[in-house]
Amino acid sequence: MKTVLLSYFSALRSLARPGVFWHLVWPTLLATFLWTAAMLFSWGALVGWAEGAALDAPLVGGWLQDSGVAMMVLLVLFKISLVVFMLPLIYLTATLIIGAVALPMMLEKVAAQDYPDLARRGGGSNLGSLWNALKVGLGFVVMLFLSLPLWLLPGAGLLISLVLTAWLNQRAFAYDALMVHADAYELKTIPRQHHGKLFTVGLAGAVLAHVPLLNLLAPALTGLAFVHYLLGALRGARQNEHIIEVV
Repeated sequence: MKTVLLSYFSALRSLARPGVFWHLVWPTLLATFLWTAAMLFSWGALVGWAEGAALDAPLVGGWLQDSGVAMMVLLVLFKISLVVFMLPLIYLTATLIIGAVALPMMLEKVAAQDYPDLARRGGGSNLGSLWNALKVGLGFVVMLFLSLPLWLLPGAGLLISLVLTAWLNQRAFAYDALMVHADAYELKTIPRQHHGKLFTVGLAGAVLAHVPLLNLLAPALTGLAFVHYLLGALRGARQNEHIIEVV
């Protein structure tokens, strides 16, 4: 747990570096703008579809048509669900933008300042990062849709959201944090050896993502925490193996 906390303290320390703070904010702002615009554009169509589906539903369709209050309550719940469902999609989009664009820029600054002794072995690639982002994004959306019925259980929605977001953080950021400095073998083994603690790093980021205002910083701050944790783990692994770094 100590190393998890240290990774976030190190991420907070990195905020003081020139140009880093802006990369913490703009991906989430952009993702929020894109999904809000999409939701506003499709709002009427989605509500109309929900109303039509409810009226066509067997057994309850006729009752809903006769009961204006019941239909109104149903549509209000549906609108709330749309807004709630949009939040993890915003986080997913911000995370993918950070992994593809913002994190490499922050990684350059952080590595030069805090990990200058680590040789860059280039085990990953931009293409590998893109492929990883596509797999993780698709997996997150599929699991989110499959879990929707469970969200009706009291408290289950929050728990599911935290677990899925932690999984997203771990899978999305681990590759990008290591792809420049680790070789192909280290890129696979380091995340596997630290799987449990990396999930905890991701879970801490998931909690931050549910705190108002802090959620604007949460995706990128979590990405920075993964950078510090994994580059520290990589340094430790190489020292333990008595590998002489050539920078």
